[in-house]
Amino acid sequence: MKKIVSFGLSFPFLMGTRGAVLKSVKWRMMSYEYEATCEREEAWMPNLYEMTWLGAKEYFKSNDIVLLPVGSTEQHGPHNPLGTDHLIARDLAEKAAERTRVLCLPTVPFGVSSHHRQFWGTVHVRSDVFKAYLREVCLSLKYYGVNKIVIVNGHGGNTRSLVELARELREAGMFISVFIWWRAARQRLDDVFSLEERGHAAAEETSVNLALHPRLVNMKRAVDERKRQLFPEASVGVIYGSDTIDVTDSGVMGISKTASAEKGKGIVQVAVEELVRHVNVLKKANIEDLLPKPLR
Repeated sequence: MKKIVSFGLSFPFLMGTRGAVLKSVKWRMMSYEYEATCEREEAWMPNLYEMTWLGAKEYFKSNDIVLLPVGSTEQHGPHNPLGTDHLIARDLAEKAAERTRVLCLPTVPFGVSSHHRQFWGTVHVRSDVFKAYLREVCLSLKYYGVNKIVIVNGHGGNTRSLVELARELREAGMFISVFIWWRAARQRLDDVFSLEERGHAAAEETSVNLALHPRLVNMKRAVDERKRQLFPEASVGVIYGSDTIDVTDSGVMGISKTASAEKGKGIVQVAVEELVRHVNVLKKANIEDLLPKPLR
């Protein structure tokens, strides 16, 4: 490592040719100091927003993969924070980033959740806007050589748009995988929670919240509410474009009072392990092997 010495010279009393020469010497010293400083290795930071541009340069010069947490800001019952989905995605992504030394990008906090709009505080975007925004984010990273992105998704309503985006960007030379924590931890969830505890804002999500940020959960307000049908005599195999308010008054779909931090910690552990495993596999993968195959 180069030892940097800054002389900080200033000669306001010198004029003419001699003064110009000394000023030139000063600026050359300052330029050398800046260039040498740029060569220093910054301490590893798992989050892009914590880095300087020098740290980002160092990372992107030798890595082609990042983590991108996305979620939503929407109601999760009277007891859970509006940020549940993007907070869980952020926490899982950051934990994986620390263990894999893969950079974590700032969280995208808004998603496709207009169906929750009748509950105060829900902020939503259209699916086409959501997809277009993320496309620009991903393509901006391609400029720095990134061609593999793991999107850590915390909101089910985003999934269709994310899969469509992954297919489109694959044609553009980027490989996008979408990690969904409740699918990754499905076996553990089946063992711990009943079907009625696995609904929106029910014991499953509430337990994960209690494990990750308990100060944001008010269990005194937790309610159990059975999801009702929009049409009680609805036909089998039919899907309606209903809103959350059509099927629940509280925003909870199922049983939430049985939630606990202990249950949540087990889920978080499994989800992080699966995410770490996936990231490590993708780190080693050759991008050429991940892109669309040619026409036969």
